[in-house]
Amino acid sequence: MFFLVSLICLMAALYASVGHGGASGYLAIMALFGMSAALMRPSALTLNVLVASIATIMFVRAGFFRWQLLWPFLITSIPCAFLAGAYSISEPTFKRLIAATLIIAAARMFLSQREAVIRPLPISLAAVIGGLIGILSGLVGIGGGILLTPLMILCRWATPREAAAVSAPFILLNSLAGLGGLLSIGLVVETWLWWASAGAVIGGLIGSRWSIRSGSQLWLRRALGVVLLVAAFKFVVTS
Repeated sequence: MFFLVSLICLMAALYASVGHGGASGYLAIMALFGMSAALMRPSALTLNVLVASIATIMFVRAGFFRWQLLWPFLITSIPCAFLAGAYSISEPTFKRLIAATLIIAAARMFLSQREAVIRPLPISLAAVIGGLIGILSGLVGIGGGILLTPLMILCRWATPREAAAVSAPFILLNSLAGLGGLLSIGLVVETWLWWASAGAVIGGLIGSRWSIRSGSQLWLRRALGVVLLVAAFKFVVTS
């Protein structure tokens, strides 16, 4: 139990430092501990809500949040996450989706973050992207930040810090929508989640403060990328 909670705390700190809730990391940890899909989805989303809430508050207070970069994605992602969260998928399909998600998350950890000339955000395209991310979020049990953040940076719609500040509330609201969908088909929650939640809150506070103060995260991000790849390999093998 202590080892599991410690890993959750570490993962929350690492993800919060880049404005994420950490669901893909929690899924990786739970996969390594051999947990079932029925337990993994609600647990990851619950921890996601806690950490993303902390990151959202921190980034808003620091002045990096821009509402105009968030709402075009939200108008489609929230309903799609809710509907997808209510959809029950088979264990093998779930594992394949998780493996693909973890690989994307790992690749995100190895990408450099550079400032660039910012372009206007196309609202119609953002709405389409938001819907697609929302579907994956509800099916897998993530908030979608691991997809939104790199996309915004690569398309030059936001600076790295602005993208992180937008991703945090995006993750929070999508995770809540996904949990709402799961409630309609029944949640599976175990007592260890209470301890994990406490660890996630502590890690989220540490990571968010670190990000705001511009701490160096390079080697930690690389290590996290390796862990995610190992977990993705485990999912591929067991599916």
